[in-house]
Amino acid sequence: MTHIRTTHVGSLPRTPELLEANTRRHDGTIDDAEFDSILESSASYVIARQRDIGLDILNEGEYGHITSGAVDYGAWWNYSFSRLGGLTMTDEDRWANPERVRSTPGNPRLTSFPDRRDRQRFNEAYEDPTSGILTGRAAVGNPKITGPLTYIGAQAVSADVALLTQGLAANGLGPADGFIAALSPGSAARVKNEYYSDDVALLDACADAMHEEYRIITDAGLTVQIDAPDIAESWDQINPEPSVADYRDFIAKRIAAVNRALEGIPAEQVRFHVCWGSWHGPHTTDIPFADIVDLVLDVRAGGYTFEAANARHEHEWRLWETTRLPEDKVIIPGVVSHATNVVEHPELVAERIERFAGLVGPERVIASTDCGLGGRIHSQIAWAKLESLAAGARLASERL
Repeated sequence: MTHIRTTHVGSLPRTPELLEANTRRHDGTIDDAEFDSILESSASYVIARQRDIGLDILNEGEYGHITSGAVDYGAWWNYSFSRLGGLTMTDEDRWANPERVRSTPGNPRLTSFPDRRDRQRFNEAYEDPTSGILTGRAAVGNPKITGPLTYIGAQAVSADVALLTQGLAANGLGPADGFIAALSPGSAARVKNEYYSDDVALLDACADAMHEEYRIITDAGLTVQIDAPDIAESWDQINPEPSVADYRDFIAKRIAAVNRALEGIPAEQVRFHVCWGSWHGPHTTDIPFADIVDLVLDVRAGGYTFEAANARHEHEWRLWETTRLPEDKVIIPGVVSHATNVVEHPELVAERIERFAGLVGPERVIASTDCGLGGRIHSQIAWAKLESLAAGARLASERL
């Protein structure tokens, strides 16, 4: 019988104990030894639970990517603030920053969050606290780049590696069964720059810094997942809307930075995650995947993860009818979504898997989630979705 492997994108719901410990850590009411003990036991739990559900490729839930407060919105990005030298923290809340940074034809630039085209179009819904779009978010301070970027997070990422490898070993698994998510250079560059002379110099510096994190992860035998929402999500964040050609030039620089950061790292230990941003907005201004998929495939990775279950992107499975997937690569489509509380039926999950398997071959499909589940849906629902993912993969495996 064919075995369809399963995984997820990275962030998983924090345990109540870890959330409480994290709050106490920022309040100064817990010492490092007690916090580390809770972090280790929580990571052990989340790894074992993934294994019990039947997932094949696991992580530590991104528990080492700690942010303040009880909800981890933005942890995928904010964790880097303490791992990159050359940053100075500010009091600016990135959700409420009123600054407008306009782009020009042929020179697209990112704007602040409130100026996104999706937010402009549905401003009433975004401003309504009952809409559910940004419910539960806390103010998040932004850093700015004031000096040369360096990587100062070796100890932190080594701790992430230890959490995962120890948890895998306790469940009879090895490093090849685990992955750790890490920020893309283009995402790391999405802060105010007061040091580098141009975009390419900034991206190169981010790439060289993040290379150190990628190397520590892969040297341990684990897979590194490059989290790169900057590749697709930035389309909505550039205002006014650029031409597709200009945008492709914009992200081509970011793809080049990823490949620079991956120099010397085996492609089979890399997977590349593309998403359109995990917030629960309408997403009517998302760029079609077909407009950028060829550039995504230029990344020197062994696998590519992307949203394929939510209502704005599920139809895009058809692009694999005409898009050639290199022979040594796999796709890791989302078959359950972070964007709805409805738990997908295993039959639907199986159908989604079978579509992709029919186009690229079952051995080249790993079933996953659209994006991270931590902080986006209730913990109980998140785990039910992962159970449905595993059950659907078993159904698809039997049929294939």
